[in-house]
Amino acid sequence: MSSTNHSSVSVFLLLGLSSQPQQQQLLFLLFLTMYLATVLGNLIIILAISIDSHLHTPMYFFLSNLSFVDVCFSSSTVPKVLANHILGSQEISFSGCLTQMYFLSVFADMDNFLLAVMAYDRFVAICHPLHYTEKMTRQLCALLVVESWVAANLNALLHTLLMARLSFCGDNIIPHFFCDATPLLKLSCSDTHLNELMILTVAGLILLAPFVCILMSYILIACAVVRVSSTGGRWKAFSTCGSHLTVVCLFYGTIIAVYFNPASSHSAGRDMASAMMYTVVTPMLNPFIYSLRNRDMKGALRKVLTMRFPSKQ
Repeated sequence: MSSTNHSSVSVFLLLGLSSQPQQQQLLFLLFLTMYLATVLGNLIIILAISIDSHLHTPMYFFLSNLSFVDVCFSSSTVPKVLANHILGSQEISFSGCLTQMYFLSVFADMDNFLLAVMAYDRFVAICHPLHYTEKMTRQLCALLVVESWVAANLNALLHTLLMARLSFCGDNIIPHFFCDATPLLKLSCSDTHLNELMILTVAGLILLAPFVCILMSYILIACAVVRVSSTGGRWKAFSTCGSHLTVVCLFYGTIIAVYFNPASSHSAGRDMASAMMYTVVTPMLNPFIYSLRNRDMKGALRKVLTMRFPSKQ
């Protein structure tokens, strides 16, 4: 065995989504369009919430944080894909690969935590409406977001440091368009049991705990809504959760498709398509989901789009 634990591989090769030149051109345009839509859409959501005083509530505070995280989430993968295509390169440095893996983990965890926090917010609003302002204070909202950032960064740091201790002395080809933990572990020539154990326990717990929180929140919400006598009241209660539920289904559906299927059903193409859904497509769709299904959000967006800036004399 070697006495060193550093990697002899200085660069990895990201194969991307296709090796066909015509498909590469099409995918470049697709990625560029989706990335611009993601950035523009989420920044408009943040701007609309910040300028409309009616939206200075816990629900929209969490939504603006989710929009910020979605921009960062896409920015951790798509610009590298676009740059590699323009430069005609597939390379990513060892340190760049670990950095990308770190930020991907942070923003994926933040999406996970924020969706859980938003579910709790809807639970309090529907099940305890008279105590909503008393329970969902600014201090609590800020604390929940800060704690989410701390937990996400600690989890990402743990897995990045564990990955950095491994040796990569052979194959350096990653059949993906970004550096993910699973394909990296397959390339390592070190013992990866500790990494796999930490992914199964720590990362699994971080994914499962918010999901259980969301599930319990909506079970309690459903029980509360069933007790509402009027059909209109039931519809109004459920309509406030519609956008959030749609985003939850998109996010967890694609995560489950990538990481919780039997190994025999996995293929490089299928895994990349599913990863593209949760890293690129879902962050792009979130602004449209929240703006199309929310009357207050539509009003705020209308204000942003009709803003007039003073002309220079």
